[in-house]
Amino acid sequence: MPMIDADGCLLNVSVEGRDGGPTLMLSNSLGSTMQMWEPQMKALTQLFRVIRYDRRGHGKSSVPPGPYSMERFGRDVLAILDDLNIAKTHWCGLSMGGMVGQWLGANAPDRFGKIILANTACHYPDPTNWHTRIKAVKEGGIAAVADAVIANWLTADFREREPRVTANMKAMMLATPVEGYIACCEALSTLDNRELLPKIKSPTLVIAGRHDMSTPVAAGEFIRSQIPGASMTILDAAHISNVEQPHAFTDAVVGFLTQR
Repeated sequence: MPMIDADGCLLNVSVEGRDGGPTLMLSNSLGSTMQMWEPQMKALTQLFRVIRYDRRGHGKSSVPPGPYSMERFGRDVLAILDDLNIAKTHWCGLSMGGMVGQWLGANAPDRFGKIILANTACHYPDPTNWHTRIKAVKEGGIAAVADAVIANWLTADFREREPRVTANMKAMMLATPVEGYIACCEALSTLDNRELLPKIKSPTLVIAGRHDMSTPVAAGEFIRSQIPGASMTILDAAHISNVEQPHAFTDAVVGFLTQR
């Protein structure tokens, strides 16, 4: 796996799949690494050259001091594409990855084919929840918020049915560097991509989770309504829908990216 330098921050990047095939870049949620996408990899790598990466402050990537911003996260993605000499890619981002995708679609339209924005939002009118989470993590580490976050990530039914998957997701979150997690939370507390959405010209699919309390269906519907020609799919899942409904998520992604 290459480490790619984005203005002094080393980013952990993985490239797998079909040589010479169309390229698809995947971007994870807050508190997760590229391993979040494992349920999709077998299917996606048969069709695409798949790029995954750990966001700055996460996984094996560097943890530079904050503040971070959506523009900074977007420029990290462009640095990866430039380093790999990839002119254009499809994009699939979930949660925070969807927020970065909104910035990219509006600010680097020539670099992206189709865009998938899953379980995401474009604006938090009230940042109180983020400020509360930042305070809790500063005082007690990520363990202080882990159970509450996992309860939002996956439905109670799934957590009961799939305890090992749930435990792996929690372990991934707990391994996130505290400084990187806080810096990302601070960036999310000021999120406002609303003016960017009408500028996105790429064919766009919005995926929402019926039981998602973090970025509810209404947040996805607003994004869909603001991006010209965007479509929407609702899955029977909470926030991390690609893990909770792996087959339905993969089918939605592949169907959208391969339709002419």
